[in-house]
Amino acid sequence: MFSDLFGVFAEDIAIDLGTANTLVYVPGQGIVIDEPSVVAVQEKNGSREVIAFGKKARDMLGRTPDSIETIRPLKDGVIADFLAAEEMIHHYVVLAKKRMGFRRPRVLISVPASATGVERRAVYETIISAGAGQAYLIEEPVVAAIGAGLPIDEPRGSMVVDIGGGTTDIAVLSLGGVLDTRAIRCGGNAMDEAIIKYIRKKHSLLIGEANAERMKREVGTAHKMGQAVNGHPVELHIRGREMYGGHLKEIVLGADDIAEALTEPLQFMSETIQFTIEDLPPDLASDICDAGIVLTGGGAILRDIDKELTRLSGFDFRVAEDPLRSVIKGTSTVLEDLNDYRDLLIEPH
Repeated sequence: MFSDLFGVFAEDIAIDLGTANTLVYVPGQGIVIDEPSVVAVQEKNGSREVIAFGKKARDMLGRTPDSIETIRPLKDGVIADFLAAEEMIHHYVVLAKKRMGFRRPRVLISVPASATGVERRAVYETIISAGAGQAYLIEEPVVAAIGAGLPIDEPRGSMVVDIGGGTTDIAVLSLGGVLDTRAIRCGGNAMDEAIIKYIRKKHSLLIGEANAERMKREVGTAHKMGQAVNGHPVELHIRGREMYGGHLKEIVLGADDIAEALTEPLQFMSETIQFTIEDLPPDLASDICDAGIVLTGGGAILRDIDKELTRLSGFDFRVAEDPLRSVIKGTSTVLEDLNDYRDLLIEPH
């Protein structure tokens, strides 16, 4: 599979195919696409027709008639709806190709560390079906570490925790090699679900995914702080439907409510990170204790998540400079010198 690797050329595309968002990078142009991983499909005469992608499709979530379905083609970082995923990837590859004026590009795409051989193969075949001449796979936490600027070529251990929409991926690297990768299917979506569950249990109120995500983004915090953010009290008014009676109801929530709601997923992440470090050789574990652990991915922008994971685990955490784009930055770095990074590529078994 890797016998045809050369230096970067015009017909190259890097893709961060995420559960929540898809980013596409083209050498010389940078990130040309940054869209939600959502597709809107309409049933017509017994067949499915895609009518919207990305932001336009996301805005339809929870607001469509029976004839239109909004689909997230990826679940837990891997393809759950092959037809919708192929349509989405094809759409974005075509958009990138139009900008560059070429036909069948080489595509480097990141996949979760937890992806099985069957899931990797599905991603590979979907990329080829979408119009790629060649496709290469690489694990997300590996490119996240590269994108975050970790010294993975040095003779000391580095650790990255990439919190995506569907998964949290962990990687330990040293001397340009991957020493350990593991993942849990718990990420930003699990945080949203935890908020929905918390409000249902504590306030008997039903809210949707979009409302939960807005709460997490606007007043969300991982660390209890007395309902204040940067010294200022915060409140968010949320409307939903009562579980009993079905009437509309409004409640007021603060930052500490979100921190309480997120206790379970953050505890799960902390325990997995601790187990990973415990399984490492003593010298590597010592390196990581000295250098700290870097957080990347969309989940890393949750306020004070580094403080809370430090409190839970006892290890030092810090958030990467640009956590949302660490994966695509790393993928683009690898894309521009595939030969040097060929040992990090993985076969689509």
